[in-house]
Formats: sequence, structure tokens, C-alpha cells
Amino acid sequence: MLKLLSVFTSLFASCLLLTSCGGDFIFEETINTNAGNWAYEDVLQFDFTIDDTSKRYDLLLEVEHVGDYGYQNLYVQFHTQFPSGEKKTQLVSLELATKSGIWNGQCSGNTCTVGIRLQTNTVFEETGEHSISVEQYMRKSPLSGVVGMTLQIRPSDVK
Repeated sequence: MLKLLSVFTSLFASCLLLTSCGGDFIFEETINTNAGNWAYEDVLQFDFTIDDTSKRYDLLLEVEHVGDYGYQNLYVQFHTQFPSGEKKTQLVSLELATKSGIWNGQCSGNTCTVGIRLQTNTVFEETGEHSISVEQYMRKSPLSGVVGMTLQIRPSDVK
């Protein structure tokens, strides 16, 4: 009976967490790689609309990878295109594991998901269609073990 109560409590807490965190995103999209193989030319493109430039936003990226992914990090290039046509590119190392080899985030079975804050309390200066593209920038193509990515944008809770 105690074990059943513990399972129920865990399920209830998980549901509460998911519903309280999931409802405030203004954008959320998942793009998977080609069967866990990510080639240089397979750019993951997220298109979204910003309607309010007076608000501040948090940009979050979830990276899903297999448990036997061969690297501690993942080098990517972020390409951001603004409604005006201006483009910015930034090279970033996404840290998937600690220096001692322990995966960041949560693992279940042979799949791990790590959440990474890309920007906190940021302002979009233009309304309209924006695009963030993520390009694999490791030394190997195709890169095995990266299942996909989810981009989430939500109003910032930082005042």
C-alpha cells in the first residue's frame, strides 16, 4: 500500500510539474535528426513570430541524445535571422556531460535529455518572423547519437 501511494504521489507531482511549466511557452517545436545521424547539411530550423517587443523572453534548448553518445559536448552554430533580414551567427559548445563523464540532464533507458538556457531575459527588437537555425559543427558528419532538439521560448520571469 505504501509503495502504491509513493507511485501515485510521484505521478501526481510529475503531472503537476509538466502542466505548470508547459503552458507558458509562446513557442515550442521539436525537430529530430535523421534517425540519430546529424549531417552538416541537415540544419534544424525553428521559425517563430514575436508580436511584443516590450516583453522579455527566455530561450531554452533541449538536446536529446543517446546514452552512448561519443562526446562530452556538441559544437553547433546558431544562425539567427531577424524580420529586417539581418543575420547573426554564433559558435557554441553545448555541454552534455560533466568533465568526469556524467550526463547532464535526465536519462531514461538509452536516451538522455539536457535542457540548456540559451538566453535569459532577452528582448527582441523587431516584431515579425524570426528564425533560429542550428547547424552541427563537430568534426564528423554525419554525427551519430543526437536524436533531436526542442526550442522553447517563454516570457521571462526575471524582473
